[in-house]
Amino acid sequence: MSLTQTRAIIDSIHDDSLDMSNFNVMRRFNLKVPTECFGVDPEILRPINSWPDRDSYKVAAKSLAEKFVKNFERYEAGVPEEVVRIGGPNLTF
Repeated sequence: MSLTQTRAIIDSIHDDSLDMSNFNVMRRFNLKVPTECFGVDPEILRPINSWPDRDSYKVAAKSLAEKFVKNFERYEAGVPEEVVRIGGPNLTF
């Protein structure tokens, strides 16, 4: 991602225009990602589109999600159940 597009995203966050976007949910990570952002190619807003192929993205995303879950096990006891339930990656996808 270019510095210009990164700056456009940051500017949209700061001026609250990103709040007016529509969002897709990345189900594996439970993250809302905007479908559009002024000055940003919409293709890069979907991480799967910036990988050489979809299968390698899916393998890497699953691996990353597994690492998040494993790392979080150290902190889980001190976190409210609702956060544990909805806050982390979903390994069922």
